[in-house]
Amino acid sequence: MKRLIYYLVLVLVFGLGLLGYYKIEYPKLPREIKSLNDRILVKNEKLISAQILASQLDLVARLIDRNLAISSKDSLAQDASLPFLDDMTSLLQQHKIVLIHLEPSRRRVTRHDYVRTSYEMMIECNFKEFGKFINDVEKSDRLITLEEFTVENDLSSIETRKNRRRFDTHVFEVKLSTLTLIKHT
Repeated sequence: MKRLIYYLVLVLVFGLGLLGYYKIEYPKLPREIKSLNDRILVKNEKLISAQILASQLDLVARLIDRNLAISSKDSLAQDASLPFLDDMTSLLQQHKIVLIHLEPSRRRVTRHDYVRTSYEMMIECNFKEFGKFINDVEKSDRLITLEEFTVENDLSSIETRKNRRRFDTHVFEVKLSTLTLIKHT
């Protein structure tokens, strides 16, 4: 009988010890793990933000490099800028768009730190090609703004012998402007 009492007391002490551990010590561990997980999440968010900023800085550096001129007399800032014309002709060829005419506009804005040059262009293509072309123009490394465009879709112009073109193509008049940054020394 004494032995049974010892076993019962021993089981009771052991049970109370487990209960005390479960109530006092065990809840501290999940709270500590949760706080460590929260800190890890915050650090991961900061790391991802830093990686995004690093990749964006490369894009910004390339954008500035492609649009920065030494002075307003630099070829990049001139009315008929060869880099711009090369970019436009390669995009037009890439999308198989017919260039009817492209010339600088008389609207040129020269400020202390930038030059905005406007261009008027007339192209012949369908709506899908035009959409892809405009999308690529806006994605280019040059700072190009689409000012406005108009669509000439008059059926009589299709039927004349002089202006024979496919039925699904249209003539688009597009006004673009480029922005060239001027470096100050």
